[in-house]
Amino acid sequence: MTPSATVGSDRLTERMTALVGEIRAVVDRGLPPELTAYLVGERLAPHLGDEGLLTDAQREGDPDRYRQHVLHAESDGSFSVVALVWLPGQQTPIHDHVSWCVAGVHRGQESETRYRLVSDGRTAHLVETEHVVGPAGTVAAFAPPGDIHLVRNACSSTAISIHVYGADVSRLGTSIRRVYRLPADDQQ
Repeated sequence: MTPSATVGSDRLTERMTALVGEIRAVVDRGLPPELTAYLVGERLAPHLGDEGLLTDAQREGDPDRYRQHVLHAESDGSFSVVALVWLPGQQTPIHDHVSWCVAGVHRGQESETRYRLVSDGRTAHLVETEHVVGPAGTVAAFAPPGDIHLVRNACSSTAISIHVYGADVSRLGTSIRRVYRLPADDQQ
């Protein structure tokens, strides 16, 4: 399932404009991806749950698939800020990313299943490594490689998450590098 998308059609709130400035200050430091993601996550966390962060239009979902609202793409392509709106039961495919990523749950709750790719030299399969349930206020930061996961809204209400990617999602259309259609071993 791929997200439906809106790109740059909505204005930024004052709170989102402030967050973009905070992210820019971190990204401009030119630190390694893992550290950049961690520091961006620290800047994102205090904004989560604030009703002034998104406009009404940026909270709208799509009945067919999770919806991606590209809120900001830095002119030099160094980062993008995206709101993902998930109606109950909507999910991503198992995937990894083109760049470092920070995801914060703004409203509702998201379930994430993380995987590791295992190869015996001839074939490969995915091994589930962790299942995480993130309530509102939860932040996850990561950088490739090792960022294979599936995200799902397992709740009965809408979930909204704010994602910051170290890439220009408005140009790329998505942050997904690769979708995995390999067998997955369940590890519990």
